Amino acid sequence: MTDIKAVVRVEHPDIVLTETVTHDPSSKVKSVSEAGTDPTSGKFFYHIESSDFPRFEDGLRKDRTVGEFERVIETRDEKAIYSFEYTDEAKILSPVISAANGVILDMENDGSAWTLTVWMPDRTDLVHLWDYARRNDVDIDLLRLNEYAGLGNADAGLTDSQREALLVAFESGYFEEPRDASLSEVAGDLDISQPAASGLLRRGIRRLIASSMIDDSENPD
Repeated sequence: MTDIKAVVRVEHPDIVLTETVTHDPSSKVKSVSEAGTDPTSGKFFYHIESSDFPRFEDGLRKDRTVGEFERVIETRDEKAIYSFEYTDEAKILSPVISAANGVILDMENDGSAWTLTVWMPDRTDLVHLWDYARRNDVDIDLLRLNEYAGLGNADAGLTDSQREALLVAFESGYFEEPRDASLSEVAGDLDISQPAASGLLRRGIRRLIASSMIDDSENPD
């Protein structure tokens, strides 16, 4: 089995938050992976960056895919975390990805379509996203696909957070010599602190080494 990181372009006027980000072109959206891809939750959580939050919220009120919303946490540097409840008109991709054991790493809207960067444990899991798109008349294109042999091996014992951190660091060039990305940049992509990112990478690397180089009779702890 191999982990994959896919970059997918999806377009439909009823994909959630499309009207909102069109109304506020300065806004950027990223799902909170720990909560935003939970298919059983009535609320979905997103990191929002905007230079004009009143305009962003005005867009939310006019967006037919959004029901209730709340600014849960406000941080500095024009960033906040919002929770949303969606209407029946909304086409929601995150539960489909979550049901396939995937995680949305990044989201970007160009005014008409979303570009999603998605991690999934196997290439074949992408079929769920294509099936949903076909049933809901969503235009979908695969822009890029990277495979990472070994990270999807359940025996490695990686947590979802460790796997995501390792994939983001690898893709950004953190492990290159010389490095193409700093720990600060990796932490920024993960939206966590540098110490937290460093801890995830250390523990993830340790688990990978333990799973691939230590005999099964040995205790890696």
